[in-house]
Amino acid sequence: MMQQRFFIGKSCKKAVWRSINGAAVLALLALPVHAAPQLPHGLTEQQIDDVASKAQAAFQVPGLAIGVVHDGQIVFAKAYGQKAEDGKSGKADAATLFAIGSNSKEFTATALATLVDAGKLKWTDRVTDLMPEFRVSDPWITRDFRVSDLLTHHSGMGLGAGDLMLFSHSTFSRQDVVAALPYMPFTGRYRADYAYNNLLYVVAGALVEKISGQTWEQYVQTHLIDAAGLSACQSTHPVAGQTDVATGEGGSGILPDRSALKPSAMAPAGGIWCSVNGMNRWVQTLMNGGKTAEGKIIISQTQRDALWAPSALLPLPDMAEKTQTHFRAYGYGWFMEDFFGLKRVWHTGTVSGMVSYVSVLPEKNTGLVVLTNRDDHHATYAIATTLSSLIATGKSEDWVGYWQREAQQSAKKKAEKAATVGPGSPARPFVSLPVAALQEYVGVYHDAWRGDIRLSVTQGALTLSFSKANGLTGTLQALPHDLFVAKWQDRANDAGDDSYVQFERNTEGKVTGFHMEVIGSDFSFDVQDLHPIKVVSP
Repeated sequence: MMQQRFFIGKSCKKAVWRSINGAAVLALLALPVHAAPQLPHGLTEQQIDDVASKAQAAFQVPGLAIGVVHDGQIVFAKAYGQKAEDGKSGKADAATLFAIGSNSKEFTATALATLVDAGKLKWTDRVTDLMPEFRVSDPWITRDFRVSDLLTHHSGMGLGAGDLMLFSHSTFSRQDVVAALPYMPFTGRYRADYAYNNLLYVVAGALVEKISGQTWEQYVQTHLIDAAGLSACQSTHPVAGQTDVATGEGGSGILPDRSALKPSAMAPAGGIWCSVNGMNRWVQTLMNGGKTAEGKIIISQTQRDALWAPSALLPLPDMAEKTQTHFRAYGYGWFMEDFFGLKRVWHTGTVSGMVSYVSVLPEKNTGLVVLTNRDDHHATYAIATTLSSLIATGKSEDWVGYWQREAQQSAKKKAEKAATVGPGSPARPFVSLPVAALQEYVGVYHDAWRGDIRLSVTQGALTLSFSKANGLTGTLQALPHDLFVAKWQDRANDAGDDSYVQFERNTEGKVTGFHMEVIGSDFSFDVQDLHPIKVVSP
């Protein structure tokens, strides 16, 4: 019997087999139908390309990558521009590694969630029961501090407390960070006042190590990155030989040899590198309740929900009225808020001259990834808010223009402040001091949590250098009344904002110590928490 195949529609996967005599009709409509991945309603590829181009031009972004996950499928992954600002490293692609900064926190929180699933700890466990060496400055808070308190930024420590041990060329270990915790000041109320903190995520990473018996890097790589199949994603810094790597603003692009690479203390708070391909897969897994597209369970649905549940309330953002936002909170490694009537779960990250943004609209079953190699959060906010608005409502205002105006206003305020009361302004002119006068300040000063700080005279100038840091040195310019400005010599590699240095004297007129204050706005350069005391004089 002869048969003829008829196709219903041009590209349909279904077919009907019909016999010539019409005696039998077999409809193979039970065959699986795999529709081509589709962007969410309200969002087009052209719109993504347009906002990427507009943001690149507005904020001088050398390269960026954007990913979209929708209805359980990865539906978009594309890179734009160059891997480095010098344009010599070639074009970025969907497999290019970017530093994702604080989006690493969600990996650390998820690592703890896997240990909760395994029954090795509970979110409500006291940290001291699991890590007896854990201490903070208040004995009662030490006894009551729970695992969940490591993740929610409401410990009572100040904004960015202790970051000076993690960034700016630091050589501190995670054990050093844990040992320094008792000396960190509390500036807010325990479990009441929100203040973003990296230090306790380092402790969370150390807790993963304590419970698992593996380093944080090993555990995250094997149990999360490799287990979930995150392509071009790693828990360690790229090394010599890796070529598809983005370089952040001001970076040299020179990668270290593996033999010389030591684990970074800050990695659990901001040390992961990943491509947009890998981050898409990560978002896909979390949106699927902690399960990969192939059905492999990374964490349980219960623990995924715990990560995305609000724990600490935050103030509303300036743009709250525009996005119809009525609440904002922090969970375990994630921010969350209402966004045009929908729940939005998101996080950003800034490190090594690069900025990342991850946003999920669970009710739209859509996730978004933005990676850039310029140290400017305005670009990622502009792209993410534009695309999230289109996904949520089908329309969007000019968020690139909004964030461009925000950047301009911020720069204007900074310039006005510097012109009126800043160092070197007419109101605060620099003065010249002879070398003999500078000798009064020379010596070794000790801070309880940051360690030794050395003041010396080099080529007629007073210089300040930190211990346990590779090259964190500043030249001090004098203002009247024992006040100086530390200008950091390495301007390219995250040396932090310039800082005031105010020396202190005893009743005999001898210099006994100093305190510092950041001139700029980098909260991670938390010199205000230092209280160095002079311990060695020349």
